Amino acid sequence: MSADAHEADRLSPGFPPPTVGSGPLAEPVAQSFARLSPDQRGALVAARDELTRFVMAYQFGLEEMLTKVNILKDEFSYVHDYNPIEHVSSRLKSPEGILAKAVRKGCPLRVDAIREQIFDIAGIRITCSFIADTYTIRDMLMSQEDVTVVEVKDYIAHPKENGYKSLHLIVQVPVFLSDRVEHVKVEIQIRTIAMDFWASLEHKIYYKYDGDVPQTLLDELRDAATVANRLDVKMERLHQEVSRLPHASAAETSEPSSALEAVPAELLQTLFQQIGRETGT
Repeated sequence: MSADAHEADRLSPGFPPPTVGSGPLAEPVAQSFARLSPDQRGALVAARDELTRFVMAYQFGLEEMLTKVNILKDEFSYVHDYNPIEHVSSRLKSPEGILAKAVRKGCPLRVDAIREQIFDIAGIRITCSFIADTYTIRDMLMSQEDVTVVEVKDYIAHPKENGYKSLHLIVQVPVFLSDRVEHVKVEIQIRTIAMDFWASLEHKIYYKYDGDVPQTLLDELRDAATVANRLDVKMERLHQEVSRLPHASAAETSEPSSALEAVPAELLQTLFQQIGRETGT
């Protein structure tokens, strides 16, 4: 939103009421807003603006952590022989989702209380190839100086009763705003491809049955979690065996004959120009 548009939203004699879209609730909400006193309108607008700034800080914190994760991913891609990060996704709870969770948790509907009691407003999910990779990425993120670890839950070593496995981290990062520094919590889930596939299926089943899943399906889900874990263990063992084999020569493989082929052309040009200046060629 532009600065002019934001100013136009400020409380004034012609201030438009808060909107909830074009659905059937829009008109009743507008009518209710029109019946409020000026002080009540002002309080409502102030609350809306405070919630907007609150969510914005989490958006910035999410972007901060995503940058850290993507730096690791790109470094592994360009510098190392193996990249443990397969996929990265993120999500930010909507204001409605935040308030709904606060109500479910019995949390007071105040920004300070929500900040202290709800840790998953901003979330990142990192999918790795193998179990060992999940711990590698966890340790790399936890070792960064400006990342404060608030909580760690290892559901890989200690799965949930339903079979769920994943590493969960709650970290806190500083967000530098124009007038203050906000310390924002971000939830990070790190899991293998098999764990992610199982969790996705489990979520769909619970959604379809509105949480009331038949016991037979719950038993099958636990069995599937066991199978997924066996697959993870077997694939990691195969990977380790292959890694111990001597590397094939460039002529024997269809992989790029030089690591330079994986480097962007613009970066190569810059490096060659720098080498030329240093060597006088």
